[in-house]
Amino acid sequence: MGAYKYIEELWKKKQSDVLRFLLRVRCWEYRQLPGIMRLNRPSRPDKARRLGFKAKQGYVVYRVRVRRGGRKRPVHKGIVYGKPSSQGITQLKPARNLRNVAEERVGRKCAGLRVLNSYWINQDSTYKYFEIIMVDPAHNAIRNDPRINWIANPVHKHRELRGLTAAGKSYRGMRAKGHAANKLRPSRRANWKRRNSLSLKRYR
Repeated sequence: MGAYKYIEELWKKKQSDVLRFLLRVRCWEYRQLPGIMRLNRPSRPDKARRLGFKAKQGYVVYRVRVRRGGRKRPVHKGIVYGKPSSQGITQLKPARNLRNVAEERVGRKCAGLRVLNSYWINQDSTYKYFEIIMVDPAHNAIRNDPRINWIANPVHKHRELRGLTAAGKSYRGMRAKGHAANKLRPSRRANWKRRNSLSLKRYR
């Protein structure tokens, strides 16, 4: 086994003494630092490489902190001027997952970079911590690399805001295939619109 495989096996046993201690100490450190922070190198190099990271120019890693828990409805004094069915304030769950929220935050902060992927690194009672792999689409090392230069195309601007990263596809239900995805593709809204629109073509 190579070194990355050993690291991978270590991270698979998160309840082991080694990792519990490591995560506890690191979590304390992360709490003292800013919510969005650029890193010199990924804290999980095996995971980062599996998700597309390369230790070369043009690749950047950011750590992001996201508050855990459900989503409270943002209305003044808890008053919803509507029907009783929509009057819930607490106990609501967001449509997007926290990993995607983390990607969006760093994507907005570093608008010139593109989000490639992300992964979990730590959590405590209040926060979840993720590392986001970013790519600089203007860097020649990226533009000249045929494996990654697809991300320099304009259609990939802010892919994290449009649910096109792995975390985004997950909350859109795109992990499902076949009959399980009958009402999901190409998207929930487009599918609903197609099923609820009357199409009267000229030659039918």
